Amino acid sequence: MKAAGHWAQIGESTCVWGMRLLFGVFRYGGRPLLQAFLYPVVSYYWLSHPSARQASREFWRRLAVFNGERPEHLNWRSWRHFIAFANAIIDKMAAWADALPADAVEFEGRERLLADLGRGRGALLLACHLGNPEVCRVMARRDPNVKINVLVHTKHAERFNRLLARYNPASALNLLQVTEIDAGVAMRLAEKIEQGELVVIAADRTPVGGGRIAWADFLGAPVPLPQGPFVLAGLLRCPVYGLFCIKQAGRHRIIFEPFSDGLTWTRANRDAVIHAAVRRYAERLQHHCLAAPRQWFNFYDFWRE
Repeated sequence: MKAAGHWAQIGESTCVWGMRLLFGVFRYGGRPLLQAFLYPVVSYYWLSHPSARQASREFWRRLAVFNGERPEHLNWRSWRHFIAFANAIIDKMAAWADALPADAVEFEGRERLLADLGRGRGALLLACHLGNPEVCRVMARRDPNVKINVLVHTKHAERFNRLLARYNPASALNLLQVTEIDAGVAMRLAEKIEQGELVVIAADRTPVGGGRIAWADFLGAPVPLPQGPFVLAGLLRCPVYGLFCIKQAGRHRIIFEPFSDGLTWTRANRDAVIHAAVRRYAERLQHHCLAAPRQWFNFYDFWRE
């Protein structure tokens, strides 16, 4: 969460041994014991990471203006924002440890997705940093025949997931570290789709290597979003879903929202089709963000990057 010109430059705030310690506390002491550490630790990080704190304040300011409200109590809202993020990390640990009870998770759109997979081809899921997509590991546990491949952009994200996988190998997903969608990556993913597997890619963060972006309105101002996921959707020619995992009233809602049966274009209208898809995705992201704003976990300058 330290200052960075690009989201991928945000450094790791917690070393590996610290994560091991927290996971150990969770496994042997449960959520109540880990919760006891939550408020002092979050308060320290909130005070010691001004860049992330300012990004959170800016999000709440823009949200208030978009809703026609006065941007008040921004520090209080930002601190609670950090608390929500810390709770999401605990939920992430619970998902990895298979400690989420069955009645704590509900699905929306799951049957349609499984029906698409039943036709012999996979699907592309457009994920985001709203809510806690880690809870989707519950689906991998409930539907063992469903294979999920997750594209991760940074080494520390892969290390974090592999660290948790050590404690529950059965919950491990296939993590594919990529920095850009090139021909080789596209061919590997096309094989996954042909085998009836799911491919998950984040669609709300700009490319690490400076790839192509498209601008779309989000909370009343233009934001840069990556073209890569939507180009990939056209290359794979498979069903595309928006993936949103938000927590409401103590329950996790995993939403598989149909986005496209497969993007197609000609050489003449390629850019127009991709830009239209980016704008439509931004609309859906905004819709779900308005429903659960405290679960917006992009702690960097989302608008001016």
